[in-house]
Amino acid sequence: MKKTTTTALSALAATALAGLGTLVWGHTELNKFRLKEYTLPLLPPGSLRGKEEFRLLHLSDLHMIPGQEDKIAWVSALDSLNPDLVVNTGDNLSDPAGVPDVLRALEPLLNRPGLFVFGTNDYWAPRPVNPFKYLWGAKRDPSYIDLPWKGMRAAFIERGWQDANQARLEFKVGNVKLAASGVDDPHHDLDDYSEIAGAPNPDADLALALLHSPEPRVLKRFEADGYQLSLSGHTHGGQICLPGERALVTNSGIDRKRASGMHDFGAMKMHVTNGLGTSKYAPVRIFCRPSAALIKITEKPA
Repeated sequence: MKKTTTTALSALAATALAGLGTLVWGHTELNKFRLKEYTLPLLPPGSLRGKEEFRLLHLSDLHMIPGQEDKIAWVSALDSLNPDLVVNTGDNLSDPAGVPDVLRALEPLLNRPGLFVFGTNDYWAPRPVNPFKYLWGAKRDPSYIDLPWKGMRAAFIERGWQDANQARLEFKVGNVKLAASGVDDPHHDLDDYSEIAGAPNPDADLALALLHSPEPRVLKRFEADGYQLSLSGHTHGGQICLPGERALVTNSGIDRKRASGMHDFGAMKMHVTNGLGTSKYAPVRIFCRPSAALIKITEKPA
């Protein structure tokens, strides 16, 4: 009996040490940022007028906490990619004091054309949650503790970025005519698709759909209306994954195989980014490093 007890205690201790080691390793992954790149032939022939591609930089889920200098430096350096358009799909904050550092990180990118929609963690502060609730896929209620999102939004707009929350937008970047529509965060039913419903302007060269969380009920509406590319975040790519970025859960209605990356959603292309941060109450990533994406949009074959 004594030998059996000793063996059981040793196994328990080994399991605890392995779990602790995994958490420590997962914490070190938080600053191992990477850039994903994709090429999509979506533009009408001749729309680029000799230019090779239209470069779209997709950012999401900064979840900024004061003092995250590595993240600030890495995001700022993305300006060297010379994107034609920056799209930010929300959850910029993970702390009430995070706005100045969000603006520091985005500073050079705010000089470029940009669009944004918000997620729940732009409006309300994160809170500790039961991790098993996350693994079971249960939706977590917001804290309803207000974050200073109004000042952040004002700063974005003052620098020239356009607010796509519940909005239809049309504008040109260079020679490319864009139609973009967005909804407020559908994960907590802040969206109202009826406000933006309808096909994008047929004269547009590229039609973009923006939403923080890739909820199929909204994606179906965008796809049916004829949008070419949807952009979202929220899932963190699963955050805690099996090797090969195989998500265990998505914290949304999208299936696990499309928790991150570029995929088809009917006739529409759908990009879901891993995002660049996590809640300050869950600072760990397992087989799912933080990322942004450069999407090179080219002309369709003539």
